Amino acid sequence: MNQFIQSAKSKLSGALPGLEAQLQMAGALRAKETLEAIEVPKQAKQAAVMILFHQMEGSPWKTVLIQRSVHPNDRHSGQISFPGGGVQVEDASLEATALRELEEEVGIKADAVELLGRLTELYIPVSNFVVHPFVGVLHEPAAFTPQVGEVEQILFPDMQCFYHPQYRKRTDLRLSTGYLLSDMPYFDVDGHIVWGATAMMMSELTCVLEPDLLGIRPQ
Repeated sequence: MNQFIQSAKSKLSGALPGLEAQLQMAGALRAKETLEAIEVPKQAKQAAVMILFHQMEGSPWKTVLIQRSVHPNDRHSGQISFPGGGVQVEDASLEATALRELEEEVGIKADAVELLGRLTELYIPVSNFVVHPFVGVLHEPAAFTPQVGEVEQILFPDMQCFYHPQYRKRTDLRLSTGYLLSDMPYFDVDGHIVWGATAMMMSELTCVLEPDLLGIRPQ
């Protein structure tokens, strides 16, 4: 694990691929808007998420995703995402936001997590949030507990789901508003569709951390 931590910290502290890597998993409309230079509004809200690595002895590296509970006024209702949420007044930093949300949504305390670095922030126009992704690792096995009323279930996908081409697919998605998104790229995670901002952030991570670092072999 020490070699993984040192290498991951080194990679994440260097120059990040940013937008170019994120757009690999963006829909055509989002890519067009981004390339035409979306201007982030001054009143945009700030949020942070945690991409958490964990590993049982002898098992492949895994990460943590949540399926959000269904709420009629939530634009991301029912979707798969990283643990995270909006900045609160009591948060000392964006890093503190990511760690607080991790504890609230899946029950992992901040002192159990070692931060490895961060990825490029991403603006989400539909909810007017600028999301700041942090990357961390658990040193010991831990008990995960979904937040009642907010988290429908916790997913623990192997990281190979984000590296091998057969898990990168495209489909048409109909949103809760009824709007149809055509030919959207997504990661197939055990039958769950991981798309949008979550897929874009994970796309950048896969460009930063080579599969060999995670022990992922070609298929």
